[in-house]
Amino acid sequence: MKRWNGWGNVNTDYPVPVSAQAYLANLFGSLDPQPDADYKTVLKSLPTSRLPAHPLVDSSAEARLTHARGQSLPDWVALRSGRIPVFPDGVAYPQTEEDVRTLIVYAQKAGAKVIPYGGGTSVAGHINPLKSDTPVLTLSLERMTRLLDLDEFGRTATFEAGVTGPELEQVLQVRGYTLGHYPQSHEYSTLGGWIATRSSGQQSYKYGRIEQLFAGGRMETPRGQIELPHFPASAAGPDIKEMILGSEGRMGVITQAKVKVRRLPEAEEFYGVFFPSWEQGAEAVRQIAQEEIQVSMLS
Repeated sequence: MKRWNGWGNVNTDYPVPVSAQAYLANLFGSLDPQPDADYKTVLKSLPTSRLPAHPLVDSSAEARLTHARGQSLPDWVALRSGRIPVFPDGVAYPQTEEDVRTLIVYAQKAGAKVIPYGGGTSVAGHINPLKSDTPVLTLSLERMTRLLDLDEFGRTATFEAGVTGPELEQVLQVRGYTLGHYPQSHEYSTLGGWIATRSSGQQSYKYGRIEQLFAGGRMETPRGQIELPHFPASAAGPDIKEMILGSEGRMGVITQAKVKVRRLPEAEEFYGVFFPSWEQGAEAVRQIAQEEIQVSMLS
């Protein structure tokens, strides 16, 4: 189970190393850690939901608390202290594109704002509700995770947008393929979230950033569905996919995405090299990049 007030699983401890404690004490003086806010106490602080009842919407305090903030440092401070200024009024868990359309219509009739929610790993604040007289519906894609199509001839795969990084790679790799996209939030972040935030990953040097892997898909908007067909190349005006990439949920809810995949490498090797100085290391990286040496990750 994911932590409600920080990163990772509740069954995994993340102690601060003794050396780090000494470093922080040297910077800030004597450390006096404050106790974390109590989960049950925070639940009792939630205001009543302003949304009308709907079979797809969970208005419980538990669902609203666990979808109230992202994973930035300010988010962690708010969660750990229990000082969370705003909560969504409900959380919906669609399982199909039809469910998403139904929920958008419901939100329009209720006068509610909609926040698309993938893995909740945002550090930019765009999944955090803002204080407003308008109710907020968080729309979680966590139940839309299926592989819809694998085109082995064209080397593309189509997934529902709520699939997480580990789920996506597991499904592809048993079939001999990989997307090769590994952002730092890979454990929990989703394909739709990668597209909506124009994600980069550690191995983007070889496999590409998400804008190089995103080949098409679908999005549900208040005005209807947007179909993004896959064109290998086109000179016919602007590419609508560029409007979706990095849109942070403003344009609508990404429901499925077609991505370019590659065959799994026959072998992987990782090396660490130490240089006498920063300047020499930076110069080596520059030469490797300019000579276009085929590596997947270089830092």
